[in-house]
Amino acid sequence: MMATRAQQRTDRAEPVRSGEQGRDFDFTSADFTRIRELIHRGAGISLSDHKRDMAYSRLARRLRARGLDSFKQYLDLLEAENDPAEWEAFTNALTTNLTAFFREAHHFPILADFVPRRAQPVSVWCSAASTGEEPYSIAMTLIEALGETGARQATVLATDIDTQVLAKAEAGMYQFDQVKHLSPERLKRFFLKGTGAHAGMVKVRPQVRAMVRFEQLNLTDRDYQLRTQFDAIFCRNVMIYFDKPTQAQVLSRFEPLMKSGGLLFAGHSENFTYVTQAFKLRGQTVYELTRDAAGARAPARTPAASGVTV
Repeated sequence: MMATRAQQRTDRAEPVRSGEQGRDFDFTSADFTRIRELIHRGAGISLSDHKRDMAYSRLARRLRARGLDSFKQYLDLLEAENDPAEWEAFTNALTTNLTAFFREAHHFPILADFVPRRAQPVSVWCSAASTGEEPYSIAMTLIEALGETGARQATVLATDIDTQVLAKAEAGMYQFDQVKHLSPERLKRFFLKGTGAHAGMVKVRPQVRAMVRFEQLNLTDRDYQLRTQFDAIFCRNVMIYFDKPTQAQVLSRFEPLMKSGGLLFAGHSENFTYVTQAFKLRGQTVYELTRDAAGARAPARTPAASGVTV
């Protein structure tokens, strides 16, 4: 009997690991190693061993979209064509995003207390914006703390490496379930309720959206091309995936981008105390810049070390 295509693939591939039954494509250790090398080289992301199944499921969609039969074909094409659009799709597929409005809520009262005492206008950088919930939460906090008039001059820069989530963030539209935990006052003040085809959805109000500027940025880049200094930087639940040398490099790039006495907001599992002397712990995962703004130095231009592990 002639072997089926699936059987032929099984014969060529390694022994099937747990969880790999029923796959459409061969996926060998060599394929995964190559994916890890390419994503690290292109985006500074280091995929851990246990992300093999995730890499298969997400990139298999690209194989189907391109009409390819194997991961080797896809990776060969990726390198041979060097198409920016495909590299973007490759990077987006391997980027993990998890966020919510006012996530790690203890940070926002600290920000609200901090910004009225700063020289105006206030600027905040959200360095891992994902689908927008965090930068919009920052903008809402600025409005509550500074008032509608004062907040008009405030700005929030929202960056992320993933262009797909940035597109969703810029649209500012969310399922109602994503905001139902907010107070009725915040819902009424900051969101428009969808009707008709958009029933069950909400949209961020124009005055909130106008405060936020979205841009693509990779935190492992040598130069962020930012010429603004910020009163506060939110870099939450990203640095935990970096090794210590990479954390030090990113923090050294943050330092000259912060105004004197600026605040750095970290994720609940992140600790920079032993990484840098430029920031001192002020409270629960909140760090304060210790040097004077006049002591700012140029952004570090050392090559990125091993990057984020997802």
